[in-house]
Amino acid sequence: MQQFFHQVVAGLATGGIYASVALALVMIYQATQHINFAQGEMAMFSTFIAWALLQAGLPYWGAFAATVVLSFILAAAVEFAVIRPMHDKPVLAIVVVFIGLLVIFHSLASWLFGSTIRQFPSPFVVPDWPYGGLISTHDLGAIVVTLVLVALLFAFFQLTPLGLAMRAAAQNPTSAHLVGISVSRMLMLGWGLAGAIGAVAGMMVAPVVFLDANMMSGILLYAFAGALIGGIDSPGGAVLGGFVVGVLENLIGTYVVGTELKLSVALCLIIGVLIVRPAGMFGKRVVSRV
Repeated sequence: MQQFFHQVVAGLATGGIYASVALALVMIYQATQHINFAQGEMAMFSTFIAWALLQAGLPYWGAFAATVVLSFILAAAVEFAVIRPMHDKPVLAIVVVFIGLLVIFHSLASWLFGSTIRQFPSPFVVPDWPYGGLISTHDLGAIVVTLVLVALLFAFFQLTPLGLAMRAAAQNPTSAHLVGISVSRMLMLGWGLAGAIGAVAGMMVAPVVFLDANMMSGILLYAFAGALIGGIDSPGGAVLGGFVVGVLENLIGTYVVGTELKLSVALCLIIGVLIVRPAGMFGKRVVSRV
């Protein structure tokens, strides 16, 4: 029973990271109605930026804040320069662009920072932590960071005029444009927020898996499963789905299929959700009259 409880807690810790990336995926989907397959690589590249700032002598939280801002600007620039010209293009062309962005960010990180695996510091180090056998201080800190992100985004979208404008632009661009909302700026802002959230997720996962150009590959798959389970158009649902995937991955990987096949858990979850309930637990079903 103790081992089962330990696996659940460990699953919640990794689920917090999946939830952060799933949240970024949902932000992009709400803005463009497309899945950003390059989200993991953009988060990885942002984490390398944070590592470079730390190597330059910045304190951790200073590098953290600067990375979030730079990632926001980088993602907004990608939307303006690459995604916006593809607005009226076929879906397949847009998917190819996302895959191209994935390859570009991966190659750019390897070219600029090399392929050496590096250690990334954790800000949540507590000496003599009495519950180290159950959950590490970094894992607990990552969960808290994810929950704080969700609370801030909820307050932003529900309580601020800018957040309400973003919701309007995502749900009904035509009506939003008619009432004076700049839909293109809202889309850019959505991309920027997704880039910032991805940067936070990358900095939370790097101390666990170490920093290299491939660190987000599997995590993006788990995050995608979490976003589909919770609802690809529901930020809160995607976060809950990320935690669910983290727990299921640990339990099924430990007691059923073994650690070698843990990645297949995410694939099975994706297929199962798409077959049974494509909208997810909290997603909206869209019914079209023909």
